[in-house]
Amino acid sequence: MRALKTILVILGALVGLWLLLSLLGPKESYVERSTVIKASPNTVYEYIRFLKNQDEWGVWYKMDPDAKYELTGEDGKVGAKRSWDGQVVKQGAQTIVALDQDKSVKSDLEFGPMVGHGSLDLEPRGDSTAVKWSMRMDVPFIFRAAAMFMSADEGAKDFEDGLANLKTICEAKQADVDKAHVPSYAVTTSEWPAKLYVGKREVVKWADMQAFFGKHFGANMAAAGKAGVQPAGAPSGVYFEWNEKDQTADMIAGIPVAMDAKGKLKGLDLYETPASKALTIDYYGGYNGMMAPHMAMDRYIKENNLTHHANVIEEYLTDPGQEPDSTKWLTRITYLVK
Repeated sequence: MRALKTILVILGALVGLWLLLSLLGPKESYVERSTVIKASPNTVYEYIRFLKNQDEWGVWYKMDPDAKYELTGEDGKVGAKRSWDGQVVKQGAQTIVALDQDKSVKSDLEFGPMVGHGSLDLEPRGDSTAVKWSMRMDVPFIFRAAAMFMSADEGAKDFEDGLANLKTICEAKQADVDKAHVPSYAVTTSEWPAKLYVGKREVVKWADMQAFFGKHFGANMAAAGKAGVQPAGAPSGVYFEWNEKDQTADMIAGIPVAMDAKGKLKGLDLYETPASKALTIDYYGGYNGMMAPHMAMDRYIKENNLTHHANVIEEYLTDPGQEPDSTKWLTRITYLVK
């Protein structure tokens, strides 16, 4: 009898300790991981809003491929619910509770007695998308004592692996989209001789580029003329970097001049493009349509295993002041490659 009383006292003490720890334990847990995917928010959103696609990018399906799944409602819409029952993943369900086009997918999850609130949030980053995957779990009272001894990042590895899968899949999908929507342009190959330009290298915001060209083309032309040097070609944009994130261009609004004119141009800002193999596209159209030939050139370089280096040069061969029809404006786009 004394032994039984001792056991009951110990059990009571343990239960009391468990209840005390449960009172002190966390009421919820939170995990968050992020990545950057080189794809548009729309490409990512149109993939992640479908519950079925988690079989491809999520890690839990691969843990228990023999689990049974059931979908109710219309997948990809608010209210769609997917339930599962398996040996490893046990029983649970996920329900889409909110969709914000190209911005977020929110869902509620059930893991037995546990209830979670998940969110996939998208933020545009130039030609990429920052993806944040977070999960907040409500911890039932009886489990709060155990939660005190668990890592705050419990399950974070699954999030990291899932986002890595999502990145691979969505970047491949974006490449297919880009390829399908990039018009074809004739690309010619030539040897580009070293060329000299009058112009100062600056980092310019995209929104300020028109004003930048207007100011510096005239000023550089006048400076060369004052030195007794005539242009050796059309006014040109010489680019070193096109920064999608900051929406800036590292560039020169340059006037090409003869290589032997250096002696007459002392005191002026000069830049010499290197001699190189070159790829060229002749583009006819307004300047707001210039992205398409650049995308076509980028695709050509990748498909032919070439490497772009040094500069991109845009030669503005048509003067808009002389030709009002923008469909007749000729811009010669040249990439230096190796």
